[in-house]
Formats: sequence, structure tokens, C-alpha cells
Amino acid sequence: MTAGMQNAWKRAGRTALDFLYPPLCIGCRAMVAEPGSLCAACWQEIEFLDGPACMCCGLPFELDPGPDTRCAACIAEPPAFDRARAVMRYDEGSRGPILALKHADRLDLIPGFARWLDRAGRVLLDDIEIIVPVPLHASRLWARRYNQSAELARGLSRLSGKTVEPLVLVRVRATPSQGEMPSAKARRRNMRGAFRVPPGRRGRVEGRAVLLIDDVLTTGATVEACARALKRAGAAKVHVLALARVVRPLTTSI
Repeated sequence: MTAGMQNAWKRAGRTALDFLYPPLCIGCRAMVAEPGSLCAACWQEIEFLDGPACMCCGLPFELDPGPDTRCAACIAEPPAFDRARAVMRYDEGSRGPILALKHADRLDLIPGFARWLDRAGRVLLDDIEIIVPVPLHASRLWARRYNQSAELARGLSRLSGKTVEPLVLVRVRATPSQGEMPSAKARRRNMRGAFRVPPGRRGRVEGRAVLLIDDVLTTGATVEACARALKRAGAAKVHVLALARVVRPLTTSI
């Protein structure tokens, strides 16, 4: 079968599927043109982080201070990871779909979110060799049945062609939810020693550039602890790509 015929069959299959199961907006569930997309109203509610940002942690700047500028926090205390980026701001507009993925079994959102990650993280993807999701502790994975970060990583792997390694990083301590922590300092304490790369899996990390996938960056304590564990296991670089991040507040200075 020629490539043209294969594409024609795919288009026909897509048309039939859309007729039976019309694609719905990932935000409000209104009908849209293609699966995994937003309607015009929900699109306007999402604040995509595609403007000037700290070259290290990805914190957005209100004004563009230049391509190699670091924010004050990264200058004062450089993070364990090398670079971080997020698709969108975590706020009222984005919270619903993200929580639906995390807690409501909405795995149908993965293809659309993976496309956003692929676009937002292209500069990072070009610089890495493997994709590693932030792991859940076994007890939480058992209760939730899936790890949303691992599902995002698999979706991104299919689009980017990069290998996903979902088992090289493990959470060895069942920590309280980060949302219960009263401060950034408490979040960092909560994550201390929570992750490691088992000795038998270090060969998959040593000397390699890693892209760490998370759903939401709040203070960065979780990805910081993960990056430290990966670097201790010999990772050459650790970049971070998240679906969303909390931004408080925007800053213009370094």
C-alpha cells in the first residue's frame, strides 16, 4: 500500500470516528474540530508561557531582558536541573483540565497535552536523549492506578521519537501531598531523600541528557529533588518540562 493510500485510509477512519464520537473541547466539552483541542472560548482562558523567560527555570518576565538572563532566584541559588520550561500558567483557566487528568481518569487528554509539550519543549527535546517522568510512590500509584506524568512522557515520546524510561527514577518515600505544605521551605524538606535511581538502573542514566516530565511546577521542590537524584546517578544534564507552572508574581528584573 502506498503512503498516499495509507493517508487516505487514516483520514477516512478519522472521519468515521469523529462521526461516532465527536471531538470535544478538553476544557468545557463543547464540540471542536479535532480531538485534544480547545474551543475558542477556552483557548482565550489559557495563558501559554511562550514569551521572555529566565533561561534557567523558565520563570516568565514581563519585559524581555535578553536571551541569557537568569531570574534573581536562579542567580542566588542555582537549581540542580539545567533548564525548565512549562506550557502554560497554572490558574483558573488551566486548572480544570489538569485536575481532570490527575484525578478523574481523563487519559483522553494525553494526546492533546503531549502535542503542547512537544511544541513548548522543542528546544529542550533537541538537547536530550531520554525522557523520565516524575514517579509516584507505589502506594499512591496503586490508589490512582496510573501516573499522569508517566502518561504525558509516553505521549511525548511517541511524538518526539525520544526514548521514555519510566522506571529509572523511583520514589522511595511516601511523602505527604505537596499541596499540604505551608511554604517552599517545607516543600523542599518534604522531598528530601524521596527519590533515587536504583543501582541496577544507573547505566540507563549515566552520561546521558535527561528530560524530566511533571504535570505542574509549584515551587519546583519535586523536580529539584528528582534532578539531584538523577545527577547523583551520573546524568550529564537534566532538563524539566511541565504542563503548567504556578507563577507568582511575574518579575522584570534579575
